[in-house]
Amino acid sequence: MTKAMVRGRQQPRELIENRVSFAGPSSELSVYDTYLPAERVGLSAGELLYCGMISGRKIMHAQGDYDAEFLPRESFVMAPGEHVEIDFPDARLENPTSCLTIEIARDRVENICSRLNGAAPLQREFEDWRYRPDSLIHTRHSPATQELLQRLVTTFTENSGDRDFLVDLGVSELVVRMLREQMRTFLLKVCENNPEVNGLGAAVHHIQLHLDQPLDTAQLSKIACMSRSRFYSEFKKHLGCTPAEFQQHLRMQAARDRLARGESVTRVCFDLGYRHLSHFSRRFQQEFGQSPKQYRNGAMARSIQPGAQ
Repeated sequence: MTKAMVRGRQQPRELIENRVSFAGPSSELSVYDTYLPAERVGLSAGELLYCGMISGRKIMHAQGDYDAEFLPRESFVMAPGEHVEIDFPDARLENPTSCLTIEIARDRVENICSRLNGAAPLQREFEDWRYRPDSLIHTRHSPATQELLQRLVTTFTENSGDRDFLVDLGVSELVVRMLREQMRTFLLKVCENNPEVNGLGAAVHHIQLHLDQPLDTAQLSKIACMSRSRFYSEFKKHLGCTPAEFQQHLRMQAARDRLARGESVTRVCFDLGYRHLSHFSRRFQQEFGQSPKQYRNGAMARSIQPGAQ
């Protein structure tokens, strides 16, 4: 990603949140570099703002007393009209903190939701496809989303006859991925509050409660009161992944949270149903770009730094 974003960044005009922008159809890509430590730097969103970290670390302060680290390979989505404040604890002249934003017109998002509701309607208990501004999106990129962002940066910054067409396609895909991520979080909350909301919800809740056990698709299909083929189809339509991928996602999220609290790598591994520490470590490395031990040690070191969140 960095090579494609080098253009226009060698001579910064500002040392805090130096911005370079590229316009596209119903969207705009901006790259922000910060070269000095700073606190409570404001950022407001006129339209939906999709933010992706490139390098360094930020502390995001959002509504509802939300305070969290924002790290590379993560996304943070701001609703239209939202305001956040940002700390840059590690920014240096020789090692700037960098992120990108893609501003997307809200009517573009609404149009994509309308098309999804026509092409892939959800079960009525789960409402419709729509962007939920009150549901915060702060998530780790999947490899596919990371590849898409890299491709979008290249497309926004190139000069070719089909540039706008390719930008339009890429932004549409990014919005769909964002909506799927938000829908997954919404469905998890629905299933947690009402495990028997419907057959699919009961199966999702069963996976949540049994992360330490092997996935039994025959049992899940029975819980959902569906044939195996229909269960797979409905599951992927609503959650954007297979049941096995969903279980893996939940396991990795649980592992990350427990390691951040300082728990033993070995205990986390076996508590989450992995039989071999090497397999767990390989999975974690693929998901988060570092070993479980490295992640745990880094999280613990940051937690004891003066002023750490």
